[in-house]
Amino acid sequence: MISMSDLPYHLGIKMRIYPSYQQKRIIAINCGVSRAVYNKLIAINSELLHLRKTGIYIQTVAERIETLELRKKKLSKYYSYMSVNDVDSLAVAQAKLNYNAAWNMFKKIHSSGVPKYHKKGVSDSYQTSCTYTTENKKKGNCTPFSGSVRFLDTKHVQLPKLGRIRISGSSYRKILAHNPNFRIGTATIKYDTSGYYLSLQIGDVAPFIDPKPKTGKITGIDLNTDNFLTDSSGNVIDNPRYYRKSLKRLKSLQRRMSRRQVRAKKEGRKLAESRNYQKSRLQAARLHQHVKNQREDFLQKLSTAYINNHDVVVLEDLRGKNLMKNHALAMSIADVGWYSFQRMLEYKADLYGKKYIEIDKRNTTQRCSNCGSIMGHNGYPKLTLKDREWDCPICKAHHIRDYNAAKNILEKGIAKLEEEEYSIIPYKS
Repeated sequence: MISMSDLPYHLGIKMRIYPSYQQKRIIAINCGVSRAVYNKLIAINSELLHLRKTGIYIQTVAERIETLELRKKKLSKYYSYMSVNDVDSLAVAQAKLNYNAAWNMFKKIHSSGVPKYHKKGVSDSYQTSCTYTTENKKKGNCTPFSGSVRFLDTKHVQLPKLGRIRISGSSYRKILAHNPNFRIGTATIKYDTSGYYLSLQIGDVAPFIDPKPKTGKITGIDLNTDNFLTDSSGNVIDNPRYYRKSLKRLKSLQRRMSRRQVRAKKEGRKLAESRNYQKSRLQAARLHQHVKNQREDFLQKLSTAYINNHDVVVLEDLRGKNLMKNHALAMSIADVGWYSFQRMLEYKADLYGKKYIEIDKRNTTQRCSNCGSIMGHNGYPKLTLKDREWDCPICKAHHIRDYNAAKNILEKGIAKLEEEEYSIIPYKS
């Protein structure tokens, strides 16, 4: 049987689940155990790191290192709550894999930082894996209806420890109708203030979705904070500013939560037992989740529209992490969700048989798209953020800042396509 990682096509599907009270209790237990396993491994490895810095041999230190190494391999033996009946053993194994992946990521990309402790909050999740019996493997019966994580019908799934559970959604039904023989890899069960969700990683030897028809168009997109984007056709998409619109209500809820927290502490009550504090905390969390859902819905629809209507989409390679260091623009940049939009365009282009390109952002704003002269050179002043419209001092062409940048991005994208010897260069849109 081909391993999941060797399958050429992968996709993630998300659906809403409706667990019973007992199933919610089991989900909470597995989320807690998964978090505990991850945090225990961080604590053990941190202690091992400090102990191994000892330059000379000390019997006590050597024994402690040996004990910690053994504990790391057999956590369930030392912490009995990790092996109770309601705990999914694959959730424990998956938490260990996630920790190892995070540690390997730190070694490859140091900027990602060492693995951080996971905290309990209003949202939590755990992962499990879909396994197949030896008999199913021999028969080649590894389908979405035969594993430990499987579909029972179009409205129910079977999950380890949880059993039969009702689901809803549209994405998984389209996939089941298009290709009912894919395999399920990792399953993630998550809950937040809006409800409970199940995400499945699936793989197959055939593509899950048919490519979108070719349109013969290419477009360049300039992302900005004044409006959300301006493309090379002159289309302007307004910035919805969901977070800013909810900021007044959010501040009010957070002040109320703070007052109730202070009152509970003065009266000597635990915050977990303070109903008014917990009520206001959940109200603030729900508002944050609502803003997040609004932004994601906007970005999903917009990215799908651009991929459907263009064969090639060109964007700047923006480094959101660096831009967030500017305290004057940090809130605006976080509110627009540039990085999420770029990643959506990237995976949708790959999924639907289109092309997504990122180009160097250097001089896309300062360059005149008509004559190619660059502001800030040859004694000409450099454009500032306040300069929304300007005239080229050489060719006298009048430019709208964002539209001019989008045309420059498009030109760089076409040049990159020619360098890569792309088979068909679509016409400009």
